[in-house]
Amino acid sequence: MFYPEVKMKRLFLFLLICSCFGFVTQSVFNLPIPNGWPKPAYNFKRNPLSPEAVLLGRALFYDPILSKNNTISCASCHSQYNGFTHADHAISHGIYDSIGTRNSPTLMNLAWHKSFMWDGAINHLDMQALAPITHPKEMGERLDSLLVKLNRSKLYKSLVAKAYGDSIVKSEFVLKSISQFLLTLVSANSKYDSVMRHEADFTPQEKKGYVLFKNHCNGCHNEPLFTNLEFENNGLCVDDNLRDLGRFVITKNPLDSFKFKVPALRNIEFSFPYMHDGRFKTISAVLLHYSSPKCKTPSLSNLLKNPIKLSKADRVDLTAFLLCLTDKAFLFNENYSYPKILLLNLPKD
Repeated sequence: MFYPEVKMKRLFLFLLICSCFGFVTQSVFNLPIPNGWPKPAYNFKRNPLSPEAVLLGRALFYDPILSKNNTISCASCHSQYNGFTHADHAISHGIYDSIGTRNSPTLMNLAWHKSFMWDGAINHLDMQALAPITHPKEMGERLDSLLVKLNRSKLYKSLVAKAYGDSIVKSEFVLKSISQFLLTLVSANSKYDSVMRHEADFTPQEKKGYVLFKNHCNGCHNEPLFTNLEFENNGLCVDDNLRDLGRFVITKNPLDSFKFKVPALRNIEFSFPYMHDGRFKTISAVLLHYSSPKCKTPSLSNLLKNPIKLSKADRVDLTAFLLCLTDKAFLFNENYSYPKILLLNLPKD
């Protein structure tokens, strides 16, 4: 088997961590793939992972230098402690206090995704970062202006040299390294995962909730990713202020009206508010919605043509199971947090 050139100690530690969490490693690319999971959709041959490129992408993810006025970073809307989304407001905010139109999606297990954004506007992870960087209500920066800033930075010129052996920061390096960091965000160590690995047991209440989940929710939120990666109309009434038509904006197909990408439920305990527009603040409110979808438009998901009948006790049991999807090892993994290398680059007073 072939591996990227890394120190043997680092490789040994990586393999040890993977074995402790029940992972098997994919040769060459060092991506930890949980046992029993499907093959990733991402083509690593075109962007093989390396520790140096991951660090570059991690630094860029947390650095507001990506925005026009150097105030907004990717992490501004994608907080690790919230499953890489935000919890302080329903709709994402950008530069100059601009307010967007959607709640930021969570970022995890992206190697298994083929499309990105709530409407699937981006079909490759390597291009995803370009959308928020250039969007006028998010980071509002031009790519050429960003490259000028990065090439003035000793830090980024050094990181690029280590990752790609080049003395010039290029757009390809920026986008591919951010992808590499995002690809490492694998969440697969919740209580649910421990139960699947026969390392723990559900409580009686959690077990009841799991049965309810499989009977009523698994059609859209397939295990183990807890999303079918498809676009569905889940019966939400249209916000008159936003008038968000969802997937239709991309495909122009009337049958895609009000369809949005099915979100993953992993770490749902901390990824509130919920839905594409953040209209629900609690899991309870989400479950009540599915008990009786208010707006049954022609594109409504077939799985919701009939209300999901859940008693109050059912909702409590189902919530107990959903809390089993919390992965604190993921939410507090220091390898995903603000990199110390940026602290060394802060301007001196």
